[in-house]
Amino acid sequence: MSVVKHFIEDSIKKAEIDEFLRNEFERAGYGGVSITKTPLGTHLVVYTMRPGLIIGRGGETIRELAVVLEEKFQLPSPQISVAEIEIPELNAHVVASRIASALKRGVHYRRAGFWGLNQIMEGGALGAEVIISGKLRTDRARYEKFRTGYLPKSGEPPRKYMRAAELHVQLKPGILGVKVRIIPPDAKFPDQVQIQILEEEFESEPEGKIVEEKVAAEEKVAKPKILSAEEAKKVEPATPTAEEKAEVKEKVAEPELPSVEEKVVAKKKVARKKVSKPKEKGKTEKKVAEPAALPAKKKKVAKKKTSKPEVSPAKKKKVTKKKVTKKKAAKSKKSPTAKEKTVTKKKKAKPKVAPAKKTEEAGK
Repeated sequence: MSVVKHFIEDSIKKAEIDEFLRNEFERAGYGGVSITKTPLGTHLVVYTMRPGLIIGRGGETIRELAVVLEEKFQLPSPQISVAEIEIPELNAHVVASRIASALKRGVHYRRAGFWGLNQIMEGGALGAEVIISGKLRTDRARYEKFRTGYLPKSGEPPRKYMRAAELHVQLKPGILGVKVRIIPPDAKFPDQVQIQILEEEFESEPEGKIVEEKVAAEEKVAKPKILSAEEAKKVEPATPTAEEKAEVKEKVAEPELPSVEEKVVAKKKVARKKVSKPKEKGKTEKKVAEPAALPAKKKKVAKKKTSKPEVSPAKKKKVTKKKVTKKKAAKSKKSPTAKEKTVTKKKKAKPKVAPAKKTEEAGK
């Protein structure tokens, strides 16, 4: 017997055992079997969702199964062990059997395919593929493929990590085939990038030195120098008071403008220079002196004049004459002409009052 025929017969025997166990323990959630030959015999590991149904009461079902495998499939001294499936969604046999049972119940093939694919990806798989082939819609057979994630099909990673299963379902139109391929989350690829964080190795120092350095650093931070009141005054710059700030602002402010009185004095000096000779009449002197006054004062005088009742012309003349005489007396006290003029003007002003009284008596 050639080596090729030996491996072919061996693989055929494994497929027959797998199909027999699937039909036998379909209710137990069968998930595949692994067969290994040892010097003592053949070791079988059955993966299932419900291991209690395979073991049975007191291990009766396992003993019966061992006898069947030895007689029917000619396995020398089979040793069977049962393993529970931790994540059924990542097991290809379990997912394929779920899709096949959904198709038997009459579920649409597309709905069944997408449902199985979503279950696989929710379980944490890197990639998955579901293929349903047969007479799906018409008399001519075809296949529908549902795929998602990262699923390589050639090279070492799929051979090493890929989990595949294939089932057949008998329906009225004919037989439908269901293929499921899954890449588990623990798969490693040659083009996968891995980031390694290197931790720097520090030289080991004696603990005593480290403790002393820490204490010294804490003292520097925790105990600041406390200065006395006199030292603090010397060190700290004296904060300027509000009065000093105001004085500084006044110094920095714009240059002082001449006051109103200074302006008036300056204008009077200019007027005196222009009018060197004193004029005889008081009216002219009044006109010369009036521009020296401020506009504000003029306005006030005008308001006062409007508010007071009108004075008789005789009284007005007296007031003007008195003002003129005072100014002339101040300017030229020695000049005899000024006194004579004032006396003559007073004599002239006296007889003018009498006719005013006569007029009043005539009115009565």
